[in-house]
Amino acid sequence: MTTQPPFGVRELAPAFDNSNHSKRLPWPHAPVHRLGEAGVYMVTAATSQRLPMFQNGASLRLLHDALLTIANKYSWTLQAWSVFANHYHFVAAAPNDASTLTACIRELHSRTAAALNRYENTPGRQVWHNYWDTQLTHETSYLARLHYVHQNPVKHGLTTNAANYPWCSAAWFEQTASPAQVKTVYSFKIDQLKIPDDY
Repeated sequence: MTTQPPFGVRELAPAFDNSNHSKRLPWPHAPVHRLGEAGVYMVTAATSQRLPMFQNGASLRLLHDALLTIANKYSWTLQAWSVFANHYHFVAAAPNDASTLTACIRELHSRTAAALNRYENTPGRQVWHNYWDTQLTHETSYLARLHYVHQNPVKHGLTTNAANYPWCSAAWFEQTASPAQVKTVYSFKIDQLKIPDDY
């Protein structure tokens, strides 16, 4: 018996197969070497007027699973992610052509907005405002931002242990990376980072 995807979103059906998609993603065992020509980027996006559009587990799962599925479609290798009611962050290694980021984000935003608006019977409502991306060119910046994104649910007061927040990568990272990698990433200070995150 196949499970009907939430909100009747057939085009995102692969994201809703009731398995934990993130557990199937391998952790890149040498993340420092990912800083190649195509680059690694941190992306932050906010909802329109920073309103809490993704307010419940079903809508957060929609956004979470769509992010993982669509990033994979465009060959972006997610290394950290956190999704919330009114914004998200991720760190990802670009494919050979980093210019696909715009198309990736456009598809993520249009599909999640359409699905959410169908579910809430609010056709045409603007869900997303914009996104910001930063290419991470220094190892310390990269590792600190991995830490920041993995631990972002703690920053926002949603949990005391990010691994318990189901719509972020902390549990996946802690389970799939080596203990040395986890220790290294989590050792980087994040309190002085200048990241748009006043949500």
